Amino acid sequence: MLGLDNEPFSTSPDPKFFYESKEHKSALYRLRVAIELRRGLSIVLGEVGTGKTTLSRRLSQLLIADPALFMVMILNPVYESELQFLSDLANRLHVKSDIGPGEEPKVLDYLKAIEKFLFDKGVEQGKTIVILIDEAQKLNEPCLEVLRSLLNYETNEYKILQVVLMGQMELLPRITKIKNFWDRIALKYVINPLEESEASEMIDFRLKEAGYVSRYPLFNYDSIRAIYTHTQGYPRKISLMCHDALEYLVMHKKEMVDKDIIDNLARHNVKMSLEVAASGGQGPENG
Repeated sequence: MLGLDNEPFSTSPDPKFFYESKEHKSALYRLRVAIELRRGLSIVLGEVGTGKTTLSRRLSQLLIADPALFMVMILNPVYESELQFLSDLANRLHVKSDIGPGEEPKVLDYLKAIEKFLFDKGVEQGKTIVILIDEAQKLNEPCLEVLRSLLNYETNEYKILQVVLMGQMELLPRITKIKNFWDRIALKYVINPLEESEASEMIDFRLKEAGYVSRYPLFNYDSIRAIYTHTQGYPRKISLMCHDALEYLVMHKKEMVDKDIIDNLARHNVKMSLEVAASGGQGPENG
């Protein structure tokens, strides 16, 4: 329908539909430089819906393709304890603790095993080891302390472990309270919403990636301005509104999204939000 081969405005973090705004492009470039130089800890923060998760998928795509790198990615870092975190991390790194049969590994056992792995892989073999954690605001304090400890491993020239944390702004006050954590951050970057011109470019980019080819635009100029006004440039909100607008075209057999359609959708969304709030429910929130 509408001349599309794929869904252009899905909120799933598909790197194919990753529109590189100047904010995302800058973050991606600086992250790759920090990793290449082995500077240690990088943190990217942003409000809900600014595109952090899609950025993390694009970064992981680039890192996996580099044979000089060894990367693990954690998408939902919810751990009850540092032991559980270290156990999962050791499993992802394919590391086994050196303990006797029948014994249960302790925190120190995992730390020693991971330390040996880091020096073998990162120094002896010369690999750059990267741990990429999305939704990092879910990490509890003990897990952040584990990361701080692992970042202590270094040679005279570089940090052996590269850690990239991508999270919501609520992570910021927490990491500033952890002693010797803030000053270990080599890169601090905050992603801001899109500008109006970028919102328009994002919509065009996604439509083209989905196979749309036509002399006529699906969204007229006034509709795009209205989308920006109602979403304030947040990529997730833009995608949701554009998805609803295309759905409206199909249902009502129209050919172009105009300002009236967007304004009506915005009023409907506000009404739904108020009803959800009144019932005590909550909508989904992702990075």
